[in-house]
Amino acid sequence: MPESLRPLGPELASLDPEDFAAALQREAMVRLDRLAAGIVAYRAFPLTREIAEPPVAWRQGTTRLLDFSGLNRERRRTAAPRPAILVVPSLINRAYVLDLDEERSLMRFLAGEGFAAYLLDWGAPGALERGFTLSDYIAGRIGDALDAVRRREPDRPTVLLGYCMGGLLALAAAQARQRDLAGLVLMATPWDFHAEHPEQARLIGAIGASLEPMLARLGEMPVDALQSLFAGVDPFQVLRKFLAFAGLDPASDKARLFVALEDWLNDGVPLAAPVARECLQGWYGENEPARRRWRVAGAAIDPDRVTLPTLVVVPDQDRIVPPASALALAKALPQARRLMPAAGHIGMVVGGSAKPKLWHPLADWMASLRG
Repeated sequence: MPESLRPLGPELASLDPEDFAAALQREAMVRLDRLAAGIVAYRAFPLTREIAEPPVAWRQGTTRLLDFSGLNRERRRTAAPRPAILVVPSLINRAYVLDLDEERSLMRFLAGEGFAAYLLDWGAPGALERGFTLSDYIAGRIGDALDAVRRREPDRPTVLLGYCMGGLLALAAAQARQRDLAGLVLMATPWDFHAEHPEQARLIGAIGASLEPMLARLGEMPVDALQSLFAGVDPFQVLRKFLAFAGLDPASDKARLFVALEDWLNDGVPLAAPVARECLQGWYGENEPARRRWRVAGAAIDPDRVTLPTLVVVPDQDRIVPPASALALAKALPQARRLMPAAGHIGMVVGGSAKPKLWHPLADWMASLRG
């Protein structure tokens, strides 16, 4: 018997097996009914994302650079120009989680605080991008976007900010472009993929290798395959979240936020096949970043070499990037300052307490930087 159930041993032993099985079945049916109710309520929820699109400052292939600076008319006036910020999101989720709606937009908040705020929007891989490696995205697209920001904002220092997978991309870009940057921000960024649950990481790597025939045939890893792969890490998450949603007031802010985030999660993009191989087999399976074996454009990525002022944000309730994985990166960076909000991976950006826990501390730290 599992250790957690030992206190119940005497009580379980006294139960009639048939009565216990019947009670268990009744409870399972109640939960299945609630799960179905939650899914039906989500599908029927009348929410559409209506928000002004920021101007496109630059584009290359399917990649766009969105300029949020002109959207906020109540922009904060500061004595000295605040930095320009280039924000790098993950390649496997849409960038608009950082601009979810008018009230939950980190990008619009930063623009309103006087920063020149730019967001990379990767889009879905096109014919060209399906052949991209991580080096193509980092040395190519991020490097070119950084040049575009610096041309547009010649009088401002520039900060590179990466979120989740985008943090690893930003770290590699920063290592090559330190002279062009005033600082680096890494939010919920994995580094040591075997720091917690190494068996799960190795399993993801092995599954990635087994998908090679599909990658070779399609040239990309489809959204459904990506979602299934990572859902397997926590297979009961879907049950928990829809059971909880079934109990929410449909008119509440919590219900609206749930639907907005679920719509975003279901609006993913495929991953170019070469990138899928590098991430699943190299990062998860072989733990190449922490072993200093991850190479971009021929150079080994080594945090010890990144001497920029760096803010490493590690949400302490993160189930997507284990805190130990992100803290390993904070320890390796010579000029790292840590911020550990009491929040989850996504909640720290869009949750009800995102402003005091992340937005304001982030803005204060970046405002202190000088080029």
